[in-house]
Amino acid sequence: MKNEEDTLARLQRFKQAREYNPPGIGAEMIAFFKQAVEKRQTKFGKIAECWGQLVPETLLEHCALESFSKGTLSVIVDTSSHLYELKQLLLSGLQAQMLHACKASGLRKINLKRGRWYEGDAGTQRPAF
Repeated sequence: MKNEEDTLARLQRFKQAREYNPPGIGAEMIAFFKQAVEKRQTKFGKIAECWGQLVPETLLEHCALESFSKGTLSVIVDTSSHLYELKQLLLSGLQAQMLHACKASGLRKINLKRGRWYEGDAGTQRPAF
């Protein structure tokens, strides 16, 4: 009888689900968010807002803000004709307006480069913004 009780107790112990409390990652995620996302968003958000207001809508759908580092804004343009058009627009005074409007964010230079930020052909699978 004692042996049966021991066996039942052992089986009960193994079949019972153990409570698992994973370590919390809340504090680390908040620190990461504040350092990597929130800090970048304050500067990049203001620049993106100015970009959206100053650049014509026909060109906005063909370019994407890639990065902002050390005062330089990198912009990707999907076709060479739109790249040329945007470059001419920047040279005709848009760059000076952007630099003046975003001076508080630290913008000093705008670099344009040809590339795609989406999958597929130029006109078929571009994401709508």
